Amino acid sequence: MLLTEVREILDAEVLCGVDRLNMEVLSACGSDFMSDVLAFVKNQALLLTGLVNPQVVRTAEMMDMKCIVFVRGKRPTDEMLTLADEYGMVVLATKKPMYLSCGELYLHGLRGPGA
Repeated sequence: MLLTEVREILDAEVLCGVDRLNMEVLSACGSDFMSDVLAFVKNQALLLTGLVNPQVVRTAEMMDMKCIVFVRGKRPTDEMLTLADEYGMVVLATKKPMYLSCGELYLHGLRGPGA
């Protein structure tokens, strides 16, 4: 799924990386616990989270993720956006809750681990 499709499905605002929306992601995960992302996530290209701190961007970069979607109307800081841009990531923000966001992406064909 292209990140342009993710943006449309989630009615998300592009906060960083508008020029990279043509990237494709094949899987996603949702978590507010970066320790779980580090321990259990393998080969996921998109992270959905409501946690807003710079560690989210650093964790996503360590896991080679291409995109972070902040859910529940959460907004990253300018510092986080600068860091994400340096890493070549796309950052989106949606007002939708995590459960609904993950479900809608799954229904449109974006799978998670073991799916």
